[in-house]
Amino acid sequence: MNTHTSILDAGETETLRSPQYYEVFRQDLVNFMEANCPRELREKVRSNQKLGRAEFAEWQRRLHAQGWGAPGWTRENGGTGWDLRQRYLFEEVSAELDCPPLYHHGLGHIGPVITHFGTPEQKARYLPRILDGSEWWCQGYSEPGAGSDLASLKTSAVRDGDDYVINGQKIWTSHAHEADVMYTLVRTSVDARKQSGITLLVVPLDTPGIQIRPIHTIDQWHHVNEVFLDEVRVPVANRIGEEGGGWKCAKFLLDRERLSPATVPRLARQLDQVNELLQARLLRSGPSASLHGALERLYHAQAAVQGAREMLLSAIREEMNGTLAASKASALKLFCSELSQQISSLAYDLSAPEFGPRLLPAVPAPNGADDLEIERQLVHTYLFYRSRTIAGGTSEVQKNVIARDLFGA
Repeated sequence: MNTHTSILDAGETETLRSPQYYEVFRQDLVNFMEANCPRELREKVRSNQKLGRAEFAEWQRRLHAQGWGAPGWTRENGGTGWDLRQRYLFEEVSAELDCPPLYHHGLGHIGPVITHFGTPEQKARYLPRILDGSEWWCQGYSEPGAGSDLASLKTSAVRDGDDYVINGQKIWTSHAHEADVMYTLVRTSVDARKQSGITLLVVPLDTPGIQIRPIHTIDQWHHVNEVFLDEVRVPVANRIGEEGGGWKCAKFLLDRERLSPATVPRLARQLDQVNELLQARLLRSGPSASLHGALERLYHAQAAVQGAREMLLSAIREEMNGTLAASKASALKLFCSELSQQISSLAYDLSAPEFGPRLLPAVPAPNGADDLEIERQLVHTYLFYRSRTIAGGTSEVQKNVIARDLFGA
C-alpha cells in the first residue's frame, strides 16, 4: 500500500488528488481484500448469514495488521486518516467483495465519542483494544420505558466516593452476550431537566451484579438482550465526559450512527443479489406477470440506491466540514431503513413462492452457499430487517427531527 501513502507523505491535499490516485487506491483495496479476507468468511457474508464476534474479530485483526483498523479515525488516534472518498471506496469495495462490515459499536460509535470527549488516559486504555479487536463493546441505551424517548431513562448511578453504584435495566442490547464492555447512559440527577441529568459510563460486563438474558426475536437469530444491573460499582474514572453531560455524548454518537458510510454500499450489494435471484427465476420459470412486477420493483430500488448514495456522499462532506444538519442525517437514516425493507421484501417474494413452506420454519442453516442456502438466509434477513425502522431511532423519531429542523417546531 505504499503508492498512496507516499503521495500523502509528499503533502498532496484532497483537493489536488487526481482520479488516477483514487483508481490506484481502489485497486490496492481490491488486491488486499481478495488476498486477505478468507473464502469461508466471504461465503458467510455472501449467503447473508448472521455474523458474530468471531467473524467480525477475525477480519478486524487482519485490517489492523494492515494499518486499516479504523478507516474513519484520524492518524493521531490510530486510524488511517483517509479522506471522504477513500472511506467510501473502502466500504464500497468491502461490500462488493463480500467482506464483513466493520463492527460498529467500537469503531463507529464509542470510539469517536472517546476521541472527542475522553481523557488522555481513557484514549490510551480503550482505543488500542478497539483497533485490534481484542475488546468488544455493546450499547446500553434503551430501557423498557425509554426507547424512542431515550431521555426518560431511569437506570440510576449514585456517586459513592470514587465509584458510581448503578441500578436498573437495559433492553435491546445488541451483542451484549459477546461483549466485554458496555457504554451506557445512566441517570445521575433527577433535579435538572431530564436531558441534563444523564451521564455516560463505561461498564465492564464481568462486574458483579450484571445479568444478561437473551431476547428471542422473530428472525431466530440471537443478537439482542436484556441487561440487568444490581448494585453494580464502576469507578468514576469510567465516566466519559462530565457528569450530566451524557446527553451531549449520546447526540454526538447517534448523529454518526445515522451517517454510516457502510449502509449504502451494503444495500447496493444486497440489491445485486436480488437481481441475481430474479434472473435465475426468469431462466428457471420463464417470464410471468409476477416476475415482470418484480423487475419493475427492482428498477425502482436501483434508482433509490443511487439516490441514497448521492445523499450519503453529500451528508458526509457536510459532516466533515461541520455543516451537517441533524435533519439530513435523519432523512438518510429514514430513507435507508425503508429501502432496506423494500429490498429484503423483494428478495423474500422471489424466494417464497418456490421455497417458502420449507424456509419459514428453518433456523439458520450450516455453512454452504448453494441457491437454497442463500434464499434461506434471505428469509432470515427479511425478518431481521423488520427492525430497521425501529433500531437506531424509529422512523417516527426521524420524522420529528426533520420537522423540527425544517419548521422550528
